[in-house]
Amino acid sequence: MRTEDVLAAIATGLWRWDNASGTVTLDSEAARLLGLPAEPVVLPEVAVRSRFHPVDWNEINGIVNLAVAEDTLAEARLRIMDEDGRVLRTVRSRSKPLENRTADGRVDYELIGTIQEIAEAQPGTTAVHTPITGDWRRSREAFLLDAGRALAEARSTAEVLRVAASLSMPGFIPDGLAVFGVSGDRLSIIGHHGHDPGDEGPFADMPLQTDYPAAEVVRTGRAIYLPSPDDYKRRFPATWPLARRFDRISWAFLPLIVAGRTMGAWMAAFKHPVSFSPDERSVLTTVARMLAQALQRAGVAESERELTTGLQRSMMPQLGPEIPGMTLAARYVPTGGGLQVGGDWYDMIPLPSGRFALVIGDVQGHDVRAAGLMGQLRIAVRAYASEGHRPDAVLSRASRFLAGLCSEQDSAADPGKGGGLDGGDSDFQSPRFATCLYVECDPATGLLEVARAGHPDPAVRMADGTVLMRPTAGGLPLGIVPDTDYPTTRFTLEPGETMMLCTDGLIETGGHDLDTGWARLRAILESQTPDPAQDTDPEPRHLERLADLLVQAVHGPSSHHTTGPLADRREDDIAVVLLCREGEGCGCETPLLHPSRPARRTMTTVAQAEPERVAGVRQQIRELLHDWADPEQVDAAVLMVSEMLTNVLVHTDGDALLIAEAVGELGARRLRVEVADASDELPHKRHPGEMASSGRGVLLLEMLADDWGVDPRGEGKSTWFVLNERSKPDSDPLE
Repeated sequence: MRTEDVLAAIATGLWRWDNASGTVTLDSEAARLLGLPAEPVVLPEVAVRSRFHPVDWNEINGIVNLAVAEDTLAEARLRIMDEDGRVLRTVRSRSKPLENRTADGRVDYELIGTIQEIAEAQPGTTAVHTPITGDWRRSREAFLLDAGRALAEARSTAEVLRVAASLSMPGFIPDGLAVFGVSGDRLSIIGHHGHDPGDEGPFADMPLQTDYPAAEVVRTGRAIYLPSPDDYKRRFPATWPLARRFDRISWAFLPLIVAGRTMGAWMAAFKHPVSFSPDERSVLTTVARMLAQALQRAGVAESERELTTGLQRSMMPQLGPEIPGMTLAARYVPTGGGLQVGGDWYDMIPLPSGRFALVIGDVQGHDVRAAGLMGQLRIAVRAYASEGHRPDAVLSRASRFLAGLCSEQDSAADPGKGGGLDGGDSDFQSPRFATCLYVECDPATGLLEVARAGHPDPAVRMADGTVLMRPTAGGLPLGIVPDTDYPTTRFTLEPGETMMLCTDGLIETGGHDLDTGWARLRAILESQTPDPAQDTDPEPRHLERLADLLVQAVHGPSSHHTTGPLADRREDDIAVVLLCREGEGCGCETPLLHPSRPARRTMTTVAQAEPERVAGVRQQIRELLHDWADPEQVDAAVLMVSEMLTNVLVHTDGDALLIAEAVGELGARRLRVEVADASDELPHKRHPGEMASSGRGVLLLEMLADDWGVDPRGEGKSTWFVLNERSKPDSDPLE
């Protein structure tokens, strides 16, 4: 009996599809199954294509491509349509793609195979989806969309493996997964799911020449499907004893390929039989490709994070030994984009005198060059400080160092000057500057000497929670002018007070400017004042909690609700240092059982050459009296302070020293403000005319202050006034 007769008897036809010529050769049975006259025929591709359901035609293209890639048979179920769009029958096609290379070197394929009718009830309606090509396909597409989204969102290798372990494939769910990686000529297991701890031992490190499916997949780049234990035992007898103990029935090993390079293998094992139909192989192959891309992205991201974290950590110092009577806390957060490196830094430097220095700074930029300059500048500042130089001298030398460093780099980057590895990089050639705040601290007395180079001023939270900005004299940022003077400001950190140093990233991140950013930080600082009567923790970590809260206010979930007016502002690195002088109410020492309300005190010097600082002093007085009940008293205090400072600047040749102190319980506090100068001339009462522009200082003190006076000193004098807090404004005398 001829082969053709046997095939016809079992309703199986033969076909040959030549992709190069665009023709299809059918025998009589294949023609009948396609709804054509039952006779051998050669038809153009378009005539045969019109007989298939459009959805099935699109499906078969992917199946053929998969069979070509895996060198396997292409199997598909196809619905045959008549001229009116009705489904005649469903057939199964099994074919082998053969590669044909044309004379011009182009690669085409020829399919040779069989077509056989499937004996199942037909719906007899137009374009009705069968269970094979309908619901399963929709489930598969939904699964692939979900899997692709989940793998794309995974940011680390561990997250990728967790996503892979949670995948529920439509119709066939693996109960064991393993991912293998390649390092040189060795194969090792990266992660697994569905196995007990220690099961990965025999597979932890294998030569690529091992007779193991994953090793062969990596060597050949082709998937291996093992539908039954017999298949596994027949093809890989050497490693079958290792796989047998897991009681699995079917296995699929697929290559993980990225950019043409096989980076590993993925195993999916099943406790139920799986035939690995073309649709199932298509799903597995698609998942393997997505898994390979996700692992590649995660590996690159982890390498970058490890590099940048190591670089930044090597440049960021530890806060050194404990300081008697003081507590330190610090945080650094790189910007959220790019390589996550930047130019912000902080440092704590022990000094030869027994004191220590706190340094915080910000090199312009958020790139590798900024990080490199930051590291060099930090080392230079530490060296100058360790030599015993005063704060102003440290910053002057640092400015000269940075200016010289940038000029050397510019010369090396300029090809016209004979240098040059990066002559075309304009950003590398551009000069850079840095802001810096240098504070020398005496832990015994709390005396702080501050030199500032274009950096934000420090803020001080007093023992009762009042937060004041401490205006300090300053100069240009480092590196702009090589020889620059940096004046020094002195003030005392009282027991129970906390000083905050930060870079502008903590203030302006989230679209804030300096004013709105400080308002946001002040709210955090004031709201986290410890209550000594309730905090019974013998070793409270209040300062560490406060540092975390400051960062969370900028980068945490709550920051999305406090966006500033400049919403498109670029984000910046953050560095913050907190210094607390231990005392009553600071939260850094054992609380007292019956604490008294601490005094609020501020001291400021206004130089003759800096009359603009009077405005800063007025703001300090308002912050000092932020919770007084009577706003008119606050206005009166600000007016008297402004008048007293202006008199010193106008009528003397020296500087003015202001000391303000508020003591007492809420509602019954007493404010005393003292302004000292070096002049011996005492103020006297005048009678200015209606149009006079001066001469009302003493009159204002008499009218607004509860008490005032002038105290002569050995050199100069001190003018003072006192205000007693009122619980509510006075009634209008005209009523």
